[in-house]
Amino acid sequence: MLSYPWGHGSHAEYVAAPARAFVHKPAGIDHVQAGALPLVSLTAWQALVENARLQPGQRVLIHAAAGGVGHVAVQIAKALGAHVIGTASAGKHDFLRELGVDEAIDYRETDFAEAVKDVDVVLDTLGGETGVKSLRVLRPGGVVVSIIPIGSAEFPDEAERLGVRAVRMLVDADRADMESIAELVEAGKLRATVARTFPLADAAEAHALGETGRTAGKLVLTVD
Repeated sequence: MLSYPWGHGSHAEYVAAPARAFVHKPAGIDHVQAGALPLVSLTAWQALVENARLQPGQRVLIHAAAGGVGHVAVQIAKALGAHVIGTASAGKHDFLRELGVDEAIDYRETDFAEAVKDVDVVLDTLGGETGVKSLRVLRPGGVVVSIIPIGSAEFPDEAERLGVRAVRMLVDADRADMESIAELVEAGKLRATVARTFPLADAAEAHALGETGRTAGKLVLTVD
């Protein structure tokens, strides 16, 4: 992952960037794993650690918990000692349990706003009405962190009315954060699930699959 204004990722055989943008690959993972981690792990880390200040024993709700950001966020939250609730379709619940999710909610059958309450932190990976509804499951003083950086004024306005926090964020490359993530990887507490790999020439197909929102884990482009 590259810092702005260079871009937040790269589909390239080679890339030039400031030295501060790089961290050594943990020895225990291959390059496909390494390629899958930076963008999603930095997003999850900055949401949960820096913005939400997640603490051991707190209850965290992660939307789309089987997705790219979501499945990494689950592992980071568990490593921090949180009780994790995740939303996903029923067919992905076994995957969520393997990740360590304590409670799985089928968003197709259950309204999370009715099934969950007294949550300390919500990670909103979807935006729109999901972010606003998530504010209503928080305990007083809780926070919803949305990784969708733009949206309507209803999100902060509703948070103020309820006495909770609403945060929108945009991920950025950060060497210290990436080093912390690498430590989790080396400790065996974090691993990206790779749903499928594509050769670089098939990048458009990979993007089309990713845009369906139906994959579990990450899609990775490979360069021979």
